[in-house]
Amino acid sequence: MNRIISKDNQIYKLCSKLAFRKYREAFGKYLIEGDRLLDEALKTGQRLDAVIALEGKKLPEHLPCKVVFMEKTLFEKLSQTEASQGVLAIVEKTVMGEADFLKQIQTKSGNVVLLDRLQDPGNIGTILRTADAAGYSGLMTIKGTADLYAPKIVRAAAGSLFRMPVFAADCPKQAVSILKAAGKTILATGFDTELCYYDVDMRNNIGLIIGNEGNGISADLMNMAHQVIRIPMDGNIDSLNAAVAAGILMYESVRK
Repeated sequence: MNRIISKDNQIYKLCSKLAFRKYREAFGKYLIEGDRLLDEALKTGQRLDAVIALEGKKLPEHLPCKVVFMEKTLFEKLSQTEASQGVLAIVEKTVMGEADFLKQIQTKSGNVVLLDRLQDPGNIGTILRTADAAGYSGLMTIKGTADLYAPKIVRAAAGSLFRMPVFAADCPKQAVSILKAAGKTILATGFDTELCYYDVDMRNNIGLIIGNEGNGISADLMNMAHQVIRIPMDGNIDSLNAAVAAGILMYESVRK
């Protein structure tokens, strides 16, 4: 049995570094934690470098990667959850180029959600999970959006990150170019419009922009959108949580 008892161990050092975005990007790897995420990773054929378990933890049989056990004090330093289930795994990122992403978003409903500089991990993870449930074909981010492979986002996405094709665009122009090349109708949300979301056909081939929690959608993206839609609100409320708004809009395609 491989056992890790020292901070000098190379796997421990790698796991420690993967808590930071720059190392996740440099190594092309990220961490997952918990039985459910490990099970989802195995079901969806993710490439696992190693499974790291707390000593005494029972693991699935015939894991397709290196398995090591770690003493409790070290494992607790790596764990990102308050009530850890005692298992971590190092996963290789699924890197998708522009051409491959374009091909992917022309399947299923063809709907795509575009995140414009969102920062809250809970919002991003929830949007990923909802897009997966609503049958969306892919998710794009604009530079300035939080890292999709951050531990909190990976947990909030609950396995949807394994199934949802994702692509990080360098700028609004690149993101819009991809959406237009795929024949998408680009929809932005705003207040200066009389067009409600339920008056628009959102069943197929839309590119739905969700803006930054504080500043909304950038002027560049707003100007490049085909239509601006709104979610009606009563009283003194002038905005909704980004994940809630995204959920309402994405499920309109299911409702219709």
